[in-house]
Amino acid sequence: MPLHNPFKHALRAGRPQIGLWSTLASPFVSELIAGSGYDWLLLDTEHTPSDVPLMLQQLQAVAAEQRRPSSAVVRPAWNDAVLIKRYLDIGAQTLLLPFVQNAEEAAAAVAAMRYPPHGIRGMGGTMRASHFGRDADYVRDADKELCLLVQVETEEALANIEAIAAVDGVDGIFVGPGDLSASMGHPGELQHPRVSAAIHDAIRRIRACGKAPGILMLDEKRARACLDLGALFVAVATDQVLLRKAADDMAARFAQHRGPVANSQY
Repeated sequence: MPLHNPFKHALRAGRPQIGLWSTLASPFVSELIAGSGYDWLLLDTEHTPSDVPLMLQQLQAVAAEQRRPSSAVVRPAWNDAVLIKRYLDIGAQTLLLPFVQNAEEAAAAVAAMRYPPHGIRGMGGTMRASHFGRDADYVRDADKELCLLVQVETEEALANIEAIAAVDGVDGIFVGPGDLSASMGHPGELQHPRVSAAIHDAIRRIRACGKAPGILMLDEKRARACLDLGALFVAVATDQVLLRKAADDMAARFAQHRGPVANSQY
């Protein structure tokens, strides 16, 4: 049987999942944060230098943490059938696909996740996902444990939430706050009243459709507000920002002890 996907089953049961967004494309970092106790980790390839071979190592690193395991969620760079196939074949069970604008694009993503006759995923008999061919039931049962999340991140996509949610095979809908703010004419202004109102409305509508709403929200108060509204998978921090802030804060605390910068003749 395919490996059990606790993230998918938690969303179906309506249990909120708290996540960490990872943009530091390193298996060493992936293994470190996998032991932090988050329910899920977003392993990004859209805005990082990670690719399929490196992602394989990141997935192996996350799976190595047994004491406080987290579920890996992989974000391909695009809603592309070839990329989807490659990430599924190396063992990714949950994918977050960016920039899904309408039901047709959501349906194309579902088709790329499924084997014929229900989809177009290519057959690879000895890939890692099937334990290198040892799992004879993988092709038949893979869909039971695969989880598809799609991103809505423009005003056009928000208008199509109900149609996207109605696509069979879409497990959750992620509201992309950064791109949404740009689409609404307020790039980077995640606290803008119009942007906040659109996010809150989207979460309510997604939940009303019976699908799991998700978001990345680094402001703790707003992350809790999204959970209170019904969001079921919420990333509350990013590894890169946590490291940057800790490093900057430590340097600032010792700034007064620094000596003058030495002049160099070279």
